[in-house]
Amino acid sequence: MVKKNIDEMSFLDHLEDLRWHLIRAVASVVIAATLAFIFKDFIVGIIMAPKHMNFPTYVALCNASKFLGMDMSFCANELPFVIEVRSVGGQFSAHIWTSIYAGLVIAFPYVLYQLWSFISPGLQDNERKSSRGFILIASLLFFLGVAFGYYVITPLSLNFLTNYTFAEEVSNAFDLSSYNSIVRSSSLAAGFVFELPILIYFLTKIGLVTPKFLRKYRKYALVIVLILSAVITPPDIASQVIVAVPILILYQVSIYISKVVLRNQNRKKSKVKS
Repeated sequence: MVKKNIDEMSFLDHLEDLRWHLIRAVASVVIAATLAFIFKDFIVGIIMAPKHMNFPTYVALCNASKFLGMDMSFCANELPFVIEVRSVGGQFSAHIWTSIYAGLVIAFPYVLYQLWSFISPGLQDNERKSSRGFILIASLLFFLGVAFGYYVITPLSLNFLTNYTFAEEVSNAFDLSSYNSIVRSSSLAAGFVFELPILIYFLTKIGLVTPKFLRKYRKYALVIVLILSAVITPPDIASQVIVAVPILILYQVSIYISKVVLRNQNRKKSKVKS
């Protein structure tokens, strides 16, 4: 495909360019998913690790519980549940979908690169320079979020939900898809939530958000954060606070980023006028 100058491209040329970027992005996910499918044992080890009480988070919380003299549920020998499959193709289906989501996580930096490659030609030189490092920073934030979801949200959710008892006669036997859903949704949701500073950066660049706006509606953001924490964590206060704190820190960082972006834009306007 021959690249044209951005000023010479028609609407159909832009669509064609977007199509190729999407094809490359999807291809990267497929390749990464294929590798995840092949190395099943490694992926299964990651997925199943939060089920066992030797998981680092449980060990740390157990030690903290002993030190503070609090609830010792994190010090149990094992979580009170078993994982089952209730459909003929359940294990194969779980293998496929787990590989796809693993492929998305692995290929995320390259998917971002394709997105950036499509957007960047339409930016001015100074905007491209000021956005340097976008892929690296956005990828690091995403992986930090995934790690937070995996090491914090997932074990907290499993510990609370599997130890919760509605009736003593009912035993916990969860479907594999249900278990995978908790691990997957907790990790991916946190990964995308951690992209908040990047989102605020671009919203400020296009004039939709300002630091004043973010500070003014901080109290409403706090309510939204608490609701979000309640959605992606079990309904106990400790877990919600643990999840809410880093999101609030990200919000505060986003205000600072918005302030820096606006200050730089005002400087450039001043130089142009002078």
